[in-house]
Order: sequence, then structure tokens, then C-alpha cells
Amino acid sequence: MSEPSNPVDEVVRICRDLVRIDTTNYGDGSGPGERAAADYVVTQLREVGLEPTVVESEPGRTSVVLRLEGEDRDRPALCIHGHLDVVPANAADWQVDPFAAELRDGCVWGRGAVDMKDMDAMVLANIRHLARTGTKPPRDVVFAFFADEEAGGTKGSHWVVDNHPELFEGVTEAVSEVGGYSVTIPTTGGEPTRAYLVQTAEKGILWLRLTAHGRAGHGSQVNEENAVVRLAEAITRINAHKWPREYIASVRALLDGLAELTGTTWSDEDLEELLDHLGSAQAFVRGTLQDTANFTMADAGYKHNVIPQSASAALDCRFLPGHDDDLLATVEELAGEHVDVEVVHRDISLDAPFEGPLVEAMKAALLAEDPGAEILPYCLSGGTDNKALSKLGITGYGFAPLQLPADLDFGPMFHGIDERVPVSALEFGTRVLQRFIATC
Repeated sequence: MSEPSNPVDEVVRICRDLVRIDTTNYGDGSGPGERAAADYVVTQLREVGLEPTVVESEPGRTSVVLRLEGEDRDRPALCIHGHLDVVPANAADWQVDPFAAELRDGCVWGRGAVDMKDMDAMVLANIRHLARTGTKPPRDVVFAFFADEEAGGTKGSHWVVDNHPELFEGVTEAVSEVGGYSVTIPTTGGEPTRAYLVQTAEKGILWLRLTAHGRAGHGSQVNEENAVVRLAEAITRINAHKWPREYIASVRALLDGLAELTGTTWSDEDLEELLDHLGSAQAFVRGTLQDTANFTMADAGYKHNVIPQSASAALDCRFLPGHDDDLLATVEELAGEHVDVEVVHRDISLDAPFEGPLVEAMKAALLAEDPGAEILPYCLSGGTDNKALSKLGITGYGFAPLQLPADLDFGPMFHGIDERVPVSALEFGTRVLQRFIATC
């Protein structure tokens, strides 16, 4: 079998191979782990003569790191990284087996096809091409494939940064997921255009557990200290709270840029028309207009006729820069005197400038493949492994380039049902990354 002549020739194969490897992260240590996917990455690298570093925070929680020497080793290095784990998928809800990597309607279907084994595949295909051709990037590039991103990275990127910081020696900038994808928007000229959203900021994470306490008793008796009721009341108060809006720089730049392209004015009281132009991407943007607090799990009781003495719920909070302490204090006040609030996981927000040589390299790579496009910054409502790298002083961006069909409901693909990525988008992103790596 002849070797692929360029990375585009094998990116679909690699993506499908990765999707077929179940790396579900349940967040409680019960999943299969990332070892099998990490072994696959190592095999693909060794096939082209590369020897990566493999590290584990605990058995099966495996990350892979590789450094390629650049032409100018005096320049600060770049890190390009992805994660190997995925969120759970209930197969009964899907049209296809979520781990079969089926090709259907011009797309690769499966859990991780968007978040983020597509980017892993694009990066891996480009690394293999560099090795085959003996091509050096302009500067050192560290490629990392992390474990555990979907549970906050404590057993992945954070552990690697804390225990093996030497792997990122000299790195000052990084790129990873959830940026560089296109949205099709109307313009003042009447013709729609593609705008690529480069992620320059991301909200912080505050995962909380609320535990309500009360008096246990028989289900037939009057009980005014019912822990389930106290928890429900706390949930209702927190859910009803209106978090005030604040437009950080990256959000304002996106809204202003979108307004200029579409000819749509906006204000704090009149934002709906502008956001509608973003299609499914508006879900990410809406989440960056204020702090958010969403209940995701609840647990109470053990028998139908027994009132439990405690009840708990999981609360996923995401905060804008500098808002973490105020958000926590607000939740504690709203929870009330009978409900304890425990911090399960806390991580910082990020905000990087939409300027400089790295940003210009991203723009140039996109425009070389899509000359008529527009490029705008945005803030991610979720989080990435860039948070962990920031502890080493590394400035992170989201740049997993995809040219998407105008009618693809892309935003809900993240952690959603029937996750899929178009083959044409994979091939486009691979070409863009090839240009980016060659000029970074």
C-alpha cells in the first residue's frame, strides 16, 4: 500500500479509528480510560519514526506528548493539543452506534467526532506528514494528546503540567479545540458569507455539590424538615436568579464585528436579532453574556416510603473573568441555611488578545483556504485544557478549523446526540492546520 501523499489523504481514516475507541469519561473513574486511544496515537507516531513521551496519572489515564524541533530553536515554542476522552453517549438515543464511526451523508458519525477526535485526527495526520517529508516547522512545536479533559483535566492536562512541566519547556502559546469553525451569516450586501470564530477567551469553571439536610422519617408522616423539599426550594431559587450581563472584550468584539457585517444594531435590551445571525453557534455566545449556573444531576433517597435525611444536586457554574468569588457567594446565599455548598472542581477563566503573530498566522491559514471569509474572536462558554497550560504562562487559543455547511446544526453536536463532522470539513481543517503549522 502506498503512503499518503499529504495529510488530507488519511485524516478520515484516523478520525474513524479514534472514534471507534471508546474513551468515555464518566467523571467518577469508572470509564475505560484513554489508554487504548493513547496506544493508537503512539503507534501512528512510531510508524513514521517518531518516539513520543507517554505518561499516566494513574493506570489507564494516559496522555501522549511529542516535541518536534523547529528551524529556529531560539524562538519560543508552540503547543498544539487535544484530548482523547469523550462524554458518555446513550446508544438508544442515537440514529447510529456512537462508537461505530459510520460514514453517512458525507459525515463521520460518532461520539467524539466533534469533541474532539476530529481535531486529534487533523493534528495526527499533519504530524505524520511532517515526519514523512522531513519538514521542520518554523519553531519547536509540542503536540499533546491529553486524558480527562471532560472531567476538568485533573487526571490529564493538570496532572501533566504539575508533574512534567519540562515537557513544555519554552512554550509560550497554545492552540486547541472549539475555535476556527465557520458560521454562515447574512451581510449588508445581501450575499451570505462565512465567518470563522477564533476562540480568544473562555469562562471559568465552578462545579458545586449542594447537599440539603433534614429529618429522616416515615413517608406517611408530616415532615416540615424534608431534605428533598429543601433541596428543591434551593434549586428553584438558584434557577430563577437573573445573572447580570457583562460584555467582556472578546464578546463585545464579536458582537460589534457581527453588527458591522450584517448591518444589525444591538444593545443590552435588543440583542436577539443579532444573535440569531449566528445560527447554532449562538448557544455558545449566549453563555458568555453573563455567569451561568445549571443543575445537571440530583440524588436523594433510597426507598419510596422513607423520607431521607439528605439530598444532593450537582451544579455546573461558569463565570466570567473575576466573577468566581461573587458567583459562589450568590449561590451560597440562594441555597439557604439548610443547604451546604461544596466546591467539587474550580478552574480559571482565560482571556487572550485577538492580535499578534500567532493570530495573524491563524487568519492567514484560514483565508488561504477560504479567501472571502471573515474572522472574528469569541469567548467559549465551556472550558479547555488551555486552563492547565496557563499555569506555565502559556497563552491559549481555540483553533480547530472546520468549514461547515450553512444548514448543519453544529453547536448542539458538542455533548449532543448524533454527533458528526462532515468529511469535507475534516479535509478543510487538515489543510488549514498544515498551512498554520508551516507558518506559525
